[in-house]
Amino acid sequence: MNPAHRLIALLACLLWSIAAGAQTGTAVRALDRVVAVVNSDVVTASDLAARMRSVERQLQRQRIQAPPAEVLERQVLERLVVERALVQLAREQGLRVDDAQLERALAGIAQQNRITPAQLREQVEADGISYQRFREDLRDEVLITRLREREVDARIQISEADVDAFLAEQREAGGTQVEYEIAHILLQIPEGASAEQIERQRLRGEEVIRQAANGVDFARLAAAFSDAPDAMSGGALGPRTADRLPELFEQAASRMQPGQVSPLLRSPNGFHVLKLLARRDAGKLKLEGEPITQTHARHILIRPSELIPEPEALRRLREIRGRIERGEAEFADMARQYSVDGSAGRGGDLGWIYPGDTVPDFERAMNALAPGQMSEPVRSEFGYHLIQVLERRTDAASPERVRALARQALRERRIEETLQDWLRQVRDRAYVEYRER
Repeated sequence: MNPAHRLIALLACLLWSIAAGAQTGTAVRALDRVVAVVNSDVVTASDLAARMRSVERQLQRQRIQAPPAEVLERQVLERLVVERALVQLAREQGLRVDDAQLERALAGIAQQNRITPAQLREQVEADGISYQRFREDLRDEVLITRLREREVDARIQISEADVDAFLAEQREAGGTQVEYEIAHILLQIPEGASAEQIERQRLRGEEVIRQAANGVDFARLAAAFSDAPDAMSGGALGPRTADRLPELFEQAASRMQPGQVSPLLRSPNGFHVLKLLARRDAGKLKLEGEPITQTHARHILIRPSELIPEPEALRRLREIRGRIERGEAEFADMARQYSVDGSAGRGGDLGWIYPGDTVPDFERAMNALAPGQMSEPVRSEFGYHLIQVLERRTDAASPERVRALARQALRERRIEETLQDWLRQVRDRAYVEYRER
């Protein structure tokens, strides 16, 4: 081992041991031995055990048969290693997630599961997970997401020629879209890999295809083999229209029938195996000249937090709504005074909104309102809203809007392969030392 790397590893272990001893006042338990060193951080046996329990419950909830314990442990440890490397990189770049931001993320998770933050805590603890560990894991997840947005978005460049080609392609197809449901297994190849490493991953890919042909559940194979972040979700990418898939995936899926597994595919990031779960007609992509309904709306947003619990946020919004309805206050004045959204200075005015511009919960509630009508408090991942629709119009999308939609579609198509390339580079640049478990 390089002497500098050995020194880093020894210092990381020493600092962790001192911190653990200071917290417990006792010698470090055998359970908390170091299983991996990642740059100046460590992964402990208790970290690994906690994540294993979480992953096993996740697989069980999704009715995915877990791979053998030693295979699953290897997969989970590798993900912990990558997470540690990403969190360190984020902190080096000055990114932070404060408690208020963390509370908003927790509220968003609760909202997605249609429960309150208090019920979320009860559910986490009922699953045998420390709520404090859950919070800190989520903090790291939010931190990684911000890093990924900064690093990956900066890598994606869409030229005007790319947009022109995309729009021409859509016009030739008559604007008709196909939506695919795909599961995916990635066998990553390190940067600067040797011929032997490449061949080893190719053979693993062929083994995946062989086992899938013999009836082994694809989701279980993803959990056992895949290096992609979605491995523990069975590799499922969710429903995506063709323009939101990497071009390599779209070309393969267009030649497959539902239930079919692809041959081994090669990209700069490694080898891929796809399974087409379903294919359906997704209607037409909005092109020039096609009518689009736009909504002019405004809103007041209050975010629940430790200072403003959820019941208090709802009470405030209902009181504000009552005052506006009784004519005691103007909507715009209440937005300027109470809303925590960036639109507050404009009296909550969001301008003309196109379909898809807002999150689904907000859009559904807005679409149910007639012009002049105001909603009851509406919950979204951002908090609670009062929404008022001012007017609606049906118009053709402007050329600028059409090009913006095309650019976004192209970004989504390329983001998957760019993301995987970035993750591979972060992992390859990290110093990692595995300890005997």
